[in-house]
Amino acid sequence: MSELAPARRSPIRGRIATAAITSAGFVALLWVIEIVDTVLGNSLDYYGIQPREINGLWGILWAPLLHGGWQHLLANSGPALVLSFVILLSGVTLWLEATAIIWVVAGVGTWLIAQPNSVHIGASSLIFGWITFLVLRGIFARSALQIVVGILALAAYGGVLWGVFPGQQGISWQGHLFGAIGGVIAAVLLGRRARENATPTTG
Repeated sequence: MSELAPARRSPIRGRIATAAITSAGFVALLWVIEIVDTVLGNSLDYYGIQPREINGLWGILWAPLLHGGWQHLLANSGPALVLSFVILLSGVTLWLEATAIIWVVAGVGTWLIAQPNSVHIGASSLIFGWITFLVLRGIFARSALQIVVGILALAAYGGVLWGVFPGQQGISWQGHLFGAIGGVIAAVLLGRRARENATPTTG
C-alpha cells in the first residue's frame, strides 16, 4: 500500500478562482444593497454624492454601491464583473489599490464640479476607471502582456468612454469623467511601481 501526496493546487487556477470569487462577490454585494434599497423604498439612494454639500461628502463613500433601480444595476453588473475579474487576475491587492484610487478621485471630483441639488450614484464611475486603468497600466509598467490586455479592454469597452462628455440627462458624466481620471492616476502610480519592482538592481 502506498501513500499518495495531496494534489497541489495550480497557482494559476488558484488566482483565477480568487478573481472569480472576488469579482462575483463584489457584484453580489451591489445586488444585495439594491434589494435592501428596494425594501426601504429606495431611500438609500439619497446617500449618494450631493455636490458641495457637507453631508454629501459621505456620498463619496457610498455612491458606487448604490443604483437608481434594477435597470441601472443590471447595466453596470456585466462590465463590473468582467473588468474587476481581469484586474483581479493580477492580485487582490492591486485591485483594491486601483479601486480605492478610482473611488476617491471619482467621488471628490463629482462632489466638486457636479450641478447643485443633485444626487450621484452608481458603480459606473468605477467601471470607467477600471477601463482606463487596464488600457494604460501596461504602458507605464512596460509590460507587453498588459498592453495586450489593455488593447482588448479598449476594443471591448472603449466605446463607453464617450460617456465622459455631457450628454444624456440624468447621467452623471462627472462621475464617468473623474472615474476615468482616477483610472489614469492609478495606472501611472501602480504601473510605475510595478516597473520599478521588476527592474533588477546591482550592488
